[in-house]
Amino acid sequence: MKRSIKRIYHPWDKWEEVNFNMWGGVHDRAKFLKEAILFTGDHKRYGRFMMRVVREWKYSCEHNLSNRQSNRQAWVGHAACALAFECPEDIIREAWKYLTEEQQIKANQEADKAIEYWEKLHTGEICLNEDLD
Repeated sequence: MKRSIKRIYHPWDKWEEVNFNMWGGVHDRAKFLKEAILFTGDHKRYGRFMMRVVREWKYSCEHNLSNRQSNRQAWVGHAACALAFECPEDIIREAWKYLTEEQQIKANQEADKAIEYWEKLHTGEICLNEDLD
């Protein structure tokens, strides 16, 4: 179901993702890449953190998920990794190519669930603690 959601802008200093190193750097890139491959390859764990992002990051989600022109699946996945272990998004983009096609499909399905949940929250169809069912 396509919901009508108005584009929302917030200045970068309100984005919660900034406090979780989504746009930062790391000292041991190889270590973070290994963790990113394992994390994104586990769609259930990955999905749980995507759901946390859409529940906990009000401003980042409004800014990024209200933009239908962006790759919302990628953003919520990058945000999940930042929340889980403060991994920058460029490492997640690199990790993605190491996943099997099946892992990528399952990860994207989890992203779609999180985005749909956020849309329902944002439009008032559900309250924060309600299930998607």
